[in-house]
Amino acid sequence: MSAVNSKQRQFDALVRSLSGDLFRYAYWLCGDEALANDLVQETFLRAWRALSDLRETNAAKAWLITILRREHARLYERKTPQFSDVSEIDIADERDAVQPESAGEDAAIRAAIRRLEPKYREPLLMQVLGGFSCEEIARELNISAAAVMTQLFRARQKLKVMLGDGNKEANVYELS
Repeated sequence: MSAVNSKQRQFDALVRSLSGDLFRYAYWLCGDEALANDLVQETFLRAWRALSDLRETNAAKAWLITILRREHARLYERKTPQFSDVSEIDIADERDAVQPESAGEDAAIRAAIRRLEPKYREPLLMQVLGGFSCEEIARELNISAAAVMTQLFRARQKLKVMLGDGNKEANVYELS
């Protein structure tokens, strides 16, 4: 068996096993299905080019998430804002602009998560969507496992406050 075939099989296994997790994380980062697909594709392209840098297959998920986060950040590095004259913009009444995807409990939870500071949002999404352990999140974010646990606890507390203390319980483990 040649080294190229072995590399191809290793890469195919990574794509099959992790593409769903990467897509979910990318979608949470950008909120756009097409852009999330592009981010995942670009992540796998970069991973293919740097596959020889992957030392342990156990670390592949964290490695790919790191690539994806950097790809997402690159979108904003390259983007130049386009300004337009405010007087030319037609502003619709916000009450008339209710979108179907902006209604319901899932939408409320997603909106609340988006309002969290990145310090709390990142570890929460990595745990809930990516299935990372506290130790893996700590390594990925270069902080201690205790700091991760604190940030996760505070993120959930903030979500409970944002969503109300009444009958709405922020069950972020069921998000997908």
